[in-house]
Amino acid sequence: MRVNGRVAELGESADPDRDRIELDGRPLDLEERAYWLLHKPRGVVSTRRDPQGRPTLLDLLPPAAQRLRLFPVGRLDLDSEGLVLLTNDGALAQRLLHPSYESEKEYLVTVRGAPAPAVLRRLAAGLELEPGTRPTAPAGVARLAGAERSGETRLRIVLREGRKRQIRRSLAQLGHPVRRLVRVRIGPLRLRDLAPGAARPLSAAERSALLRYAARASADVQLAPQGGAGAPESGGARRPRKRPRNTHESR
Repeated sequence: MRVNGRVAELGESADPDRDRIELDGRPLDLEERAYWLLHKPRGVVSTRRDPQGRPTLLDLLPPAAQRLRLFPVGRLDLDSEGLVLLTNDGALAQRLLHPSYESEKEYLVTVRGAPAPAVLRRLAAGLELEPGTRPTAPAGVARLAGAERSGETRLRIVLREGRKRQIRRSLAQLGHPVRRLVRVRIGPLRLRDLAPGAARPLSAAERSALLRYAARASADVQLAPQGGAGAPESGGARRPRKRPRNTHESR
């Protein structure tokens, strides 16, 4: 194997985006990195395939995108809706999913009833999903106008970690079950006017913003002192960046 015309040494690394990599005298055929946004509707499974035959994210992609071996970065449960990022860039997916990087996800959530301010403060501060377990990380929580007259309340919730059905379990525990949950943002990427069931590749500007966002998150983790804390967010102070690994995200 050669990198930029010279024989590669054992253990040497190369960047396929910048370096010319040859195997037996021929350029190595590496799959181009791809990034797609998809608006997941209710009833669609956040996987590539489903043994029960239910519609999956892959079914919503055009044929050209289906051939790219894309996988979702984080999941939404069957009844949740909204923004899903699909990519074949494993390194970027790791940065967005691992809790140490504290990548932000924003949700619009409709709940039953009208949570009192004290309830919203508990939700923002974090709570144990099961007795004796580590509390959820502090989150941004804000009440939105509308829906109260129909016996429901709309909330904006920003998370920096992804536990299984975290929002639904937290609000059920607080006595306000979720009626509807829509993810509207992942880092710098926003759902905007993408129609339910529609998918599209990232624009050049979105791709650049996403890669910068992931690079900054990685640098922050490397530079943060062990046990250090970041800047506070509405709803509670942020916790130290180093946390146990947890990459299963499903709301």
